Amino acid sequence: MNRRSFALVLVLPLLASCLLAATPEQPAPKVKPALLVIDTQNAFLPYMSEEDKDRAFEVINAAIALFRDAGFPVVRVYHSEPGRGPEPGTEAFVFPKTIAVKDSDPKVVKHYGDAFNKTDLDRILKESGSNTLFLTGLSAVGCVFATYHGAENHDYDAFMVKDSLISHDAALTRSVHEMTQTISFSALRLVVRMAKAQ
Repeated sequence: MNRRSFALVLVLPLLASCLLAATPEQPAPKVKPALLVIDTQNAFLPYMSEEDKDRAFEVINAAIALFRDAGFPVVRVYHSEPGRGPEPGTEAFVFPKTIAVKDSDPKVVKHYGDAFNKTDLDRILKESGSNTLFLTGLSAVGCVFATYHGAENHDYDAFMVKDSLISHDAALTRSVHEMTQTISFSALRLVVRMAKAQ
């Protein structure tokens, strides 16, 4: 099976869910994607698997460029635990310069694993019209995983972007991909292009 065929196999479930939701009176809902870049902060990166990091940064940046070029939201999510940090405004708090986010990208600061818990994330996404979320960042087994389930609890379709997740153990990162809806970058590119064309 070639790469394009494989990508289509990954995209079909997403398209099928939209089509199944349609009725003769009600057209299929449009996919309105948003990208979440979660907790790729200087404070946490030293504890993450080197095996994950290089490839993840490449895929995260490619996804950021893809969403930005299509005019879809790129949301920056930061973690800061009161009394323990990292403190906003410090070098430990920010993303490394190698992650291509911009100050103009919507920003969420969370104090819990789930980025929806007591933050403005749901409001930001609803204001942008987003209904389908693509998650990247760290930790795959912690905050990204919690936010994935938080997205489902807030009625968003949620997908992990393959090779864009980081955790302290690359084997655990692979396990997260197996336990969740995961989409390859090739398939993500097709979804974003189709969403832009709607």
